[in-house]
Amino acid sequence: MEKKEKKEEKRLSKEALRRSLGVFNYLRPHWFIFSIGILLLILSGVLVLSITALLGLLMAPGQELSVTGGPFTASILDKVKMYSSFGGTGITLTALVVLLIIQGFFSFFRVYIFSYVTENAMLRLRNDAFGTIIRMPMQFFNERRVGDLGSRLSSDISTIQETLQWTLAEFIRQIVIIVIGIGGLVAFSYKLTLVMLGSLPVMIIVMVVFGRYIRKLGKATQNKVAESGVIVNETLTGIVNVKSFTNEAYETSRFGETARSIRRYAMKSAVWRGVFGTFIIIFLFGALGLVIGVGAHLRDTGELGAESLTQFIMVTGVVAGSIGGLAAQMGTIQRSIGIIESVMEILSFKTEEKDQAPKESISGFEGKITFEKVSFHYASRPEVEVLKDVSFSVNSGEQIALVGSSGSGKSTIAALIQRFYNPISGTIKFDDRPAAVYGLTALREQMAFVPQEVILFGGTIRENIAYGKPGATDEEITEAASQANALDFILAFPDRFNTIVGERGIQLSGGQRQRIAIARAVLRNPRILILDEATSSLDSESERIVQEALEKLMKGRTSVVIAHRLSTIRNADRIVVLDSGTIRESGTHQELMSEELGLYRKLSELQFEKEKVRS
Repeated sequence: MEKKEKKEEKRLSKEALRRSLGVFNYLRPHWFIFSIGILLLILSGVLVLSITALLGLLMAPGQELSVTGGPFTASILDKVKMYSSFGGTGITLTALVVLLIIQGFFSFFRVYIFSYVTENAMLRLRNDAFGTIIRMPMQFFNERRVGDLGSRLSSDISTIQETLQWTLAEFIRQIVIIVIGIGGLVAFSYKLTLVMLGSLPVMIIVMVVFGRYIRKLGKATQNKVAESGVIVNETLTGIVNVKSFTNEAYETSRFGETARSIRRYAMKSAVWRGVFGTFIIIFLFGALGLVIGVGAHLRDTGELGAESLTQFIMVTGVVAGSIGGLAAQMGTIQRSIGIIESVMEILSFKTEEKDQAPKESISGFEGKITFEKVSFHYASRPEVEVLKDVSFSVNSGEQIALVGSSGSGKSTIAALIQRFYNPISGTIKFDDRPAAVYGLTALREQMAFVPQEVILFGGTIRENIAYGKPGATDEEITEAASQANALDFILAFPDRFNTIVGERGIQLSGGQRQRIAIARAVLRNPRILILDEATSSLDSESERIVQEALEKLMKGRTSVVIAHRLSTIRNADRIVVLDSGTIRESGTHQELMSEELGLYRKLSELQFEKEKVRS
């Protein structure tokens, strides 16, 4: 059993790595210019070694111009000698200045190219990630917190960008310096190089072991950061509730606990990285001391010149520093792999496929709705059957009201009509054809939904109304506002349609928000209208105005009304009474009120008594 679990863990790890490598697909359109950046990066690494060797040559006691000063300096000095009248030191300095200028040139364009490529790649990645998230089924959002998804789109993608733009570049540069540097050291003295390389296996093993553990800590820290983002999002979104219940201290404590967890994981990671860094430093300096000791012996025996020994030590310092830096870059890359995996996992999710081409044309759509023995339960609560063999139909242009106590299944029916979910069993039809034959986008474009609790976007009134039909003209927006009984209050504002509504529409009253939502639905001009009773929380005057707007909106359209206040649906063509996910009664208001023991009559009388007591 244990072996099986280990095998599964290994398989998942390979899958995670494969998924993470998918991020390089976003670099593919810029591969040519990215390759130029890589080339500049390699040349920059070579120049670092050449500059280091020249510095070593300057430090060599009594150095003279020589083309035997090592593989990094011979050809450079030989060329410079042709154009210089200076002595050996002057020529070396001249070559050093020239290389530094070239190095600066390469560094600038390398940084520019990597920034250009990664910025464009992250633009596509952000768009793809956001596009994938908003195309996910409703069940996806039921199982995840908004703050966590927001973190994936902001901090996680920023981390990926930093990894590709800086960490990866530095990692490649370190590799170049190590590989070419070791090759140059062999040309100086293979014996001394073998001494230096003898320490590498130990260092590599330590890098792998520490890297894996640091990666786990990094991923845990990132998860805690995302969790804190969720708390901030929920608290600020529900700030009215926080202040109403004086829970500022509670929310501060909740956030503080998560922040302490972040600090705990981060400090744990810092400790292990510190231990790792300390080991590397001690090991590097110990290895460097050994190299210097052996090199001094080879110099004393005449196997290695003083000039070459100085250059060897200088280049060894750079190579050793790159090995130490490589360890740090490996840790950062390994931590980033977990973050990249999380983002790429989002892109692998199966969306609603809203953009699929419809199998049946939507032209001539009339809006007839039919439920045939539909049963449904939510994936998160499979043991609770919300709807049980529900069957009813709504003819084109007909108004049907759904009535029942809380939890009876009214909102679930509205969600199924909009195809936010698919039934567990049974069939939903539109115009006597199964819902599945229509493309989701095409079908939903024939619908409009006016919820009980309207949430507006934080822009202008114009933008919120135009959301029902992006690209609508000013005349169309004004006409929609007029039909929704919203034009008078809009024109009363100093900025009129350019009035900012505030976060979630907080600067408008409940009745004003409802009429903006109705105007949005009018502008959409749908065949099917779904209303989650929009007047239940309004005062009498606002209710009257909104109800008039709703009656205008429902004319000639198939309307499904979720009724909370029964007095508003007496004129419905048919009323369907739900109880515990089943249809108990169906008929007109008069027909249902004639049933002495009927559920609708009982609900109506109870509501009438409550309203009488309130008045």
